[in-house]
Amino acid sequence: MGILYDDVVIISQSDKEGDPCVITVNCPDKTGLGCDLCRIILFFGLSIVRGDVSTDGKWCYIVFWVIGDSQTRWGLLKKRLMGACPSCSSASVVLYYRAEMQAPKPSDVFLLKLSCYDRKGLLYDVTAVLCELELTIEKVKISTTPDGKVMDLFFVTDTRELLHTRKRKEDTYEHLKTILGNAMISCDVEMVGTEITACSQASSFLPSAIIDMFHLDMPVELPSGSLTSSNVSVTIDNSLSPGHTLVQIVCQDHKGLLYDIMRTLKDYNIQVSYGRFSRRQRGNCEIDLFIMQADGKKIVDPSKQNGLSSRLWMELLQPFRVTVISRGPDTELLVANPVELSGKGRPLVFHDITLALKMLDICIFSAEIGRHMIGDREWEVYRVLLDEGDGLSVPRNKIEEGVWKLLMGWE
Repeated sequence: MGILYDDVVIISQSDKEGDPCVITVNCPDKTGLGCDLCRIILFFGLSIVRGDVSTDGKWCYIVFWVIGDSQTRWGLLKKRLMGACPSCSSASVVLYYRAEMQAPKPSDVFLLKLSCYDRKGLLYDVTAVLCELELTIEKVKISTTPDGKVMDLFFVTDTRELLHTRKRKEDTYEHLKTILGNAMISCDVEMVGTEITACSQASSFLPSAIIDMFHLDMPVELPSGSLTSSNVSVTIDNSLSPGHTLVQIVCQDHKGLLYDIMRTLKDYNIQVSYGRFSRRQRGNCEIDLFIMQADGKKIVDPSKQNGLSSRLWMELLQPFRVTVISRGPDTELLVANPVELSGKGRPLVFHDITLALKMLDICIFSAEIGRHMIGDREWEVYRVLLDEGDGLSVPRNKIEEGVWKLLMGWE
């Protein structure tokens, strides 16, 4: 016997606005499944306030309590969550994550060329439309001409895998035309090969100010209002379970918190057998995770324990790197976040950056997204050159603080 396909993911919406909706996932297990599900939930803009995970090594049962809003597309969310679940036929064996074994077929990359007249908030409006259409921005090149025109080059992949069709392209055009109106000059979408995307790579040069931030074991300075080391506690205990290592985390909640934890465990190829997540008063969170290595054993090596504890601690303390620097006469905003070992970047980062700058009433002169290997990790780096016009009216520390808070979901 098995379960009906539609019962793999069940979403129970709340009757009262503001109350949590319940997402239940019942499917074969694989290492990293929790990360994949949390990433999708984050992409849809939902906040996880409670979670329970349990598995016998073959089949898992996951429950998330999430907060959405009237704009949440629950039907589409269910479809995306179901797509992340292994097929029932794989229940006979635990699927451990291996980058070389589970690398998915690369998605087709499309170049969206958009030309329009510049205005405040333009880039955010375009980014918001692309997110609504489920077009993932892989790279971007944006420049402003002296006569007030903007040329946007978005390299995107399509979650729905339909952008090669005429209807999907026309739908994308109509959505952009609706939001841009007469400001739009032209819009074109075409599939591109790897040689085109390679030529469009962001600059390999990174300022020393942000390179130094990658190597910090303990951040010397974080944006105002951010976390401190006293806000994050990670404890590893092998005495409470004969077959599992217990990881206990106490920290302050932020957008994508559970995703950051699950992403780290996925990269370490660690299986979560049982876990519980809850958000308390004042945004404090408590997480208990019973985990094991890929070989089915506890983590007893002190060096491995310290490595995992340090990585979790750092990911929760500083999930983003945010800084504002001088680049000659100009001011540049740099934001960086780690990329999953599977190659997936964090969703909605560019969306939140452009929204934060729109809220600060700061225009964007140019922007680009690139990936860089720093040490043994790949990072996604967002570089935004700010349009100062008659002078930057917002102090740099306020820009850092505003961007940081929005990325963390504290606005």
